[in-house]
Amino acid sequence: MFRQKQIVALSRRIASMASICIVHAAIALLLPAWWLPAIAAPAPVTLLTIDGAIGPANADYVVRGLSRAAKEGSQLVILQMDTPGGLDTSMRSIIKAILISPVPVASYVAPAGARAASAGTYILYASHIAAMAPGTNLGAATPVQIGGPGAEPEHEKPAPHRKNDMPRNESGGTGSTDNPAASPMTRKQVNDAAAYIRGLAQLRGRNAEWAERAVREAVSLPAEEALKLHVIDYVAADTPALVGRLDGKKVNALGQDKQLQTRGAPVIDAQPDWRAKLLAVITNPSIALLLMTVGVYGLIFEFMNPGVGLPGVAGAICLLLALYALQLLPVNYAGLALIFLGMAFMIAEAFLPSFGVLGLGGIAAFVAGALILIDTELPGYGIPVALIATVAVLSALLMAAMTGLALKMRRRAVVGGLDNMIGSVGEVVKMAEDAPREGWAQVRGETWRVISNAPLHRAQKVRVIARSGLVLKVVPGGNNGQGE
Repeated sequence: MFRQKQIVALSRRIASMASICIVHAAIALLLPAWWLPAIAAPAPVTLLTIDGAIGPANADYVVRGLSRAAKEGSQLVILQMDTPGGLDTSMRSIIKAILISPVPVASYVAPAGARAASAGTYILYASHIAAMAPGTNLGAATPVQIGGPGAEPEHEKPAPHRKNDMPRNESGGTGSTDNPAASPMTRKQVNDAAAYIRGLAQLRGRNAEWAERAVREAVSLPAEEALKLHVIDYVAADTPALVGRLDGKKVNALGQDKQLQTRGAPVIDAQPDWRAKLLAVITNPSIALLLMTVGVYGLIFEFMNPGVGLPGVAGAICLLLALYALQLLPVNYAGLALIFLGMAFMIAEAFLPSFGVLGLGGIAAFVAGALILIDTELPGYGIPVALIATVAVLSALLMAAMTGLALKMRRRAVVGGLDNMIGSVGEVVKMAEDAPREGWAQVRGETWRVISNAPLHRAQKVRVIARSGLVLKVVPGGNNGQGE
């Protein structure tokens, strides 16, 4: 009997241990299934897009986009470009952000027909990975001559080459050669740009000789030849194809080797937000000129008519936006001064008898200032002549309207002052003691001493017929006679 109980207890213990083993085995089998998706899911890829000339808005968008991609844990940022070039300061801001980014950056010239000219070439060379779509090109990275005091004089500019004299480059295109007759400022800019792009090429292990030729000779390359000359790393038809080809690639970012796992990775298309769009609008030189014009005129109208409010508020906002945009752009301050001087002359024409001299001078100063306002010849940063002419004509019409209004007001009869009291109607508010024909009356909101040839009484309406110093002679309101 005792042995039977031992056998039963032993069998129960074995069954309990078997159940525990089964549970542990099930947990061991299920745990990998739970954690596998989290481990296998690759980090996202962020897509940034530059379409158009590179300026303050693009630079702000890219710099913030790279910072956000690092915070969100992206494994790669693809910078898709289609640009004719842009401002040097904006280009360098983007390059600095790429060089210090902990997330690898792949610059991608796309879609087909796009280009990465001038500033775009520098950005592509600075990126960890360089790629192009078929039918695209890059190059022509010679710095554009900036106007102003350091501009190349006309007599120092190189003579134009004949078509048959243009040297051929490796890709079959043509490019200008170094000109020993160029001004010192031009040579300084070209040498600085050549050293800059050569340093970027050496940093990324790309073709430094061709990069320097792109600066000194303005040569260009299509996608396939750029791949052969080791200017770029990949040619991909579209973004998904590029993402697939980058799977398993090792990239060094900030001294750390990283292996990309892009196969199946989600691509986050980070389009420009409202801030980037607003900055792109106000940093358009044409919009900045219009904002400045509206702002100045708004403030002038507010000063001419204090208390209206709307012109002053709108003018102050427009002027501040314009000044913010202009400090981001390559502005010629002589042109800015001429614009303000021209507006001042046109406003002064409405108040000074200059017979049109100030007005015409103001229009001329405004047009000259607007033409030289933006101190660069980069594409996308010029102010159209048609816009300048339109604003000048509208300013002239506004000046003529203000002059006509001033002349019309000058011809109007005076409706205030002591000399225009005759005919005014008032009300007796107090009578003099023992003098029924004298008292005080309220006339035009003021209390006057009044006398009359007829008896007066309190609250009586009276009409002024004469004035002697500070005493008004009145008659009862219904009496048209002279004291009758």
